[in-house]
Amino acid sequence: MALDRDGVVLPRLRPAEVVRRGAAFGLLGVVPLMVATLSISGHSDRREFLSGVSVLVFFGAIFFVIGAGFWWASAGDIRRVRDWRTLTSQAASVTVVGPVFLRSGLFLLVLGAAALGLYALVDAAPHGSWLHG
Repeated sequence: MALDRDGVVLPRLRPAEVVRRGAAFGLLGVVPLMVATLSISGHSDRREFLSGVSVLVFFGAIFFVIGAGFWWASAGDIRRVRDWRTLTSQAASVTVVGPVFLRSGLFLLVLGAAALGLYALVDAAPHGSWLHG
């Protein structure tokens, strides 16, 4: 690994990498969501579970906006979590927290959107089908 003069791992993070990884983590999180959804037996209980999980869209949007703001405020000095030891001031923590919030926000957005879609499927499922419960 190459390091710059401050000891930060190069190359620095790029927004496209963080977005791609956050979305991929969110898609991977859909698998346990499906398993948990199908393990709930009652139709109304299943719908309540999915409606509760779909609230994550709201938190994901907030985290995404905060992360994008931190990314913008750090003016290109974006660091990975493993570069935490290279921070020299308390204000410099924005350079690490921005990507964390951005990735977490995308994870929650994808997971919440999947829960919202599953809620629509479960709600529209005909009585007696395996999806209805």
